[in-house]
Amino acid sequence: MKYVLMFVETEQFARQLEEMGELELRQAYEAVGQWFTEHADKITHHAHLAPVHTATTMRLDGAEPVITDGPFVEGKEVVSGFAEVEVADLDEALKIARSWPACPIVEIRPLS
Repeated sequence: MKYVLMFVETEQFARQLEEMGELELRQAYEAVGQWFTEHADKITHHAHLAPVHTATTMRLDGAEPVITDGPFVEGKEVVSGFAEVEVADLDEALKIARSWPACPIVEIRPLS
């Protein structure tokens, strides 16, 4: 089965990143790199998303599409990246997600 692990950044996590010194920030990125290395045999694709202010949103619920800059909903939590994994089942996806060393929230969603 394929799942997408969506890494969700909170306002508090973003502030913590901003407050980190160079060494601490490098260690945080190294932990993420190590996580990707440890799970490389299961990860089929991954990407870090551009900051939320670069988003464009299209609303399709009216007669004509409405396009706006930025996210549709101002949120305290934003998806900052994702990894697609191919695993035996949800339990295995949860095991991988549980070890994620960065953003405090991981949404796990099956691909259909």
